[in-house]
Amino acid sequence: KKKHACAAVSFFDMARGPKKHLKRLNAPRHWMLDKYSGRFAPRPSTGPHKLRECLPLIVFLRNRLKYALTYDEVKKILAQRLIKVDGKARTDVKYPAGFMDVISIDKTGEYFRLIYDVKGRFAVHRISPEEAKYKLCRVKRLEVGKKGVPYVVTHDGRTIRYPDPLIKVHDTVQFDIESGKIVDFIKFQPGNLVMAVGGRNLGRVGVITHRERHQGSFDIVQVKDRLGHTFATRLGNIFVIGKGAKETVSLPKGRGVRLTIAEERDRRLEQKSKQTGL
Repeated sequence: KKKHACAAVSFFDMARGPKKHLKRLNAPRHWMLDKYSGRFAPRPSTGPHKLRECLPLIVFLRNRLKYALTYDEVKKILAQRLIKVDGKARTDVKYPAGFMDVISIDKTGEYFRLIYDVKGRFAVHRISPEEAKYKLCRVKRLEVGKKGVPYVVTHDGRTIRYPDPLIKVHDTVQFDIESGKIVDFIKFQPGNLVMAVGGRNLGRVGVITHRERHQGSFDIVQVKDRLGHTFATRLGNIFVIGKGAKETVSLPKGRGVRLTIAEERDRRLEQKSKQTGL
């Protein structure tokens, strides 16, 4: 009897396949979904970006751009192949678009790049058609495949063969979306501009000042922003976005400089006084 009871407990504890639902309260906070519009949230499909680091197309079109009111309307828009992510038409409502992805809508002539604002949320950042031709990709792995073919694997799941021999892990490559080739690359080194893409400093931008190496633990990178404030984060949270102090991609409002609550209040009061003319 004891054996049968143990077997029954272990059977019911087992998962029965991949999870297909996501409760609204468990959805990532940066999606900014309200609590009372339903019990569930769109669970992103498996794709190039992680579940908690992506923005499904339905959230982008319905909740951010307000181009649709319902799930069904988003399905009809995508079924017409009007929305492209990195130059490819996507019809999956829950497709996980992520950091640095270029979303283009040819019918309206609009181009967006998914990039974090200072508060760690994906901003609706409009870009020019020239800037929409490329994206930045962080090198996660550098390996040699069959027949001695070198290749790099990027943060968005791309495998690019025959990279420049000077490209190393943690560097950033400028990827041409149309040709699928590396146009340029930016080294991970002190003096270059970076953005924090994880941790408590998510969305902050600054210049690398120092890298602390810790054997058997996480390397720490010291960063200084435009106002002279310094912060530290793990090496895995750093994404190089420019050579020197000049960014390769345009930045959203705030330009990656996080203000304190008092500084934000002072800036708001200053703007209000300018508008009223006092």
